[in-house]
Amino acid sequence: MGSVTLLIGGARSGKSDLAVRIGERHEREQRGAVAFIATAQRFDDDMSDRIRRHRAERPAWPTVEEPLAIDAAFAAIADDALAIVDCLTLWVSNAMLAEWPDAETELAAARFAQMAVDRAGNTVVVTNEVGLGIHPETDLGRRYRDLLGRVNQSWAAVADPTLFLIAGRVLPLHDPWEFLP
Repeated sequence: MGSVTLLIGGARSGKSDLAVRIGERHEREQRGAVAFIATAQRFDDDMSDRIRRHRAERPAWPTVEEPLAIDAAFAAIADDALAIVDCLTLWVSNAMLAEWPDAETELAAARFAQMAVDRAGNTVVVTNEVGLGIHPETDLGRRYRDLLGRVNQSWAAVADPTLFLIAGRVLPLHDPWEFLP
């Protein structure tokens, strides 16, 4: 069984860069192949530019572009490869755009997280923490923030480690029961 590393933080905190560096170290130390699972969709010129920039910033690893079916993406890569999933933030947005009910999104997230644990290879997952800022003004914004928070919790429950990134630096996050009687 593989391990899951969850990288969580704000925008431009260094999450994707660290995920790429983990993949590069994995290759350098000859621990096996690396595969990339990208959840971004090209909705506009800005997103197309972001996708282009991210591609240029990472090695030419096999890449599966899959906005929703992370299970199919896992099936499309070698089971023993280091899988980098970038990112849950967009995956939740894609699920909402596809009009998945929140409960279905949460169940899928938990199922995909367990699939990551059950893989032979390790998995690195990137996501944003969007609940630290201003309270969203709209119902949709609040729904998104809350749903992503619950999805992040399901992945953090199986991850070891979970790392919170700020300015390219990390803080390890712990299960609260490690500290509570």
